[in-house]
Amino acid sequence: MLSPFGHVLHAFLLVLYLLTAPSPPEESACSVRLGGPAAAAVAEEERCTVERRADLTYAEFMQQYAFLRPVILQGLTDNSRFQALCSRERLLASFGDNVVRLSTANTYSYRKVDLPFQEYVEQLLHPQDPASLGNDTLYFFGDNNFTEWASLFRHYSPPPFRLLGTTPAYSFGIAGAGSGVPFHWHGPGFSEVIYGRKRWFLYPPEKAPEFHPNKTTLAWLQDTYPALTSSERPLECTIRAGEVLYFPDRWWHATLNLDTSVFISTFLG
Repeated sequence: MLSPFGHVLHAFLLVLYLLTAPSPPEESACSVRLGGPAAAAVAEEERCTVERRADLTYAEFMQQYAFLRPVILQGLTDNSRFQALCSRERLLASFGDNVVRLSTANTYSYRKVDLPFQEYVEQLLHPQDPASLGNDTLYFFGDNNFTEWASLFRHYSPPPFRLLGTTPAYSFGIAGAGSGVPFHWHGPGFSEVIYGRKRWFLYPPEKAPEFHPNKTTLAWLQDTYPALTSSERPLECTIRAGEVLYFPDRWWHATLNLDTSVFISTFLG
């Protein structure tokens, strides 16, 4: 079961997204498509080498995926009620002055920047420039305490699966089209897309990818990805709203947001 703080972290993501869109379900108003050379690579919407599973039982998850390979889980939760309770006008009026903490979008993300949430939404949620370096790109992902949102968060339902002996830790984010975090690894976890689309690239622990730690995923997609042979390519897939990606321990992964995206990660440590 989630702690009250866990509910706070999860739910804030949806709040962030709704402030960037006129009103659901006008997805076109918040979706920004990529252009140029990167578009050709990320446009492979049907190229998915990660298995999708609906109605997966916990026993099947443990036997087939938990320690072996990634999987995309569908139909785990229904957060339509939570979404229906949110409106742009109410959230901006109540929470626009809240301060959020941003990280640089490189492999190590050492630099942190604090600024009002409304300023981040209005000034920094724009399509990524492929020439930008990671340490010049600010990315909203975790590092915040939002207990003041508790009255709204109790309506959010998190992914139900856990690994024995682990404790969940929650991170959340909102990012513009073309942004993403370059290759890195950590313990096992889940990543759920609340709004938008997020493309994932994954390598097993023994197959470290070639990448520059201060170049963005979009730059890697333009400069490195096209030259990879079929055996050098990662597992990859686009995760859409309502889907949850599970990645095992120490798997290398990079992400690229194809639209303005809201996402939640549950790390199992």
